[in-house]
Amino acid sequence: MTVVLYPGSFDPIHNGHVEIVETASRLFGEVVVAAMRNPQKGEPLFTLDERKTLIEESLAHLPNIRVTMFSSLVVDLAREIGADFIIKGLRAVSDFESELQMAQMNRSISEVDTLFIPSASQNSFLASKLIREVARFGGSVESMVPDPVAKYLADRY
Repeated sequence: MTVVLYPGSFDPIHNGHVEIVETASRLFGEVVVAAMRNPQKGEPLFTLDERKTLIEESLAHLPNIRVTMFSSLVVDLAREIGADFIIKGLRAVSDFESELQMAQMNRSISEVDTLFIPSASQNSFLASKLIREVARFGGSVESMVPDPVAKYLADRY
């Protein structure tokens, strides 16, 4: 069985993330979704425990998903869980530039390859940062996030 690792901040998980996981779950035996604290992205809206809950609730319809949290190098987690590949979603060319560099670095230090899965055009504009901003100012994000996330955001704001 092929195991893939899908790492990210997921603060919060949105429909673009869900789309990538759904695609990966059809292609691979097991998808491990790993939420991390990314200091480069500033102070998170949701704690790691809240994000884990949101991811689990948002992906409950998929039988071959496991959710974890981490605070180490992605390649260390990949090795720990026995991942055959790391997967990353791509929304635009700008994502490819930064993700390619990360994939090459990960490959050079671990021998783990990264596979890229492009998002559908209806999800290509979604970004957790933008969703947080719209929700913070009272805008509607229900069409952009899974139902559990919409409820959490409504309660938070």
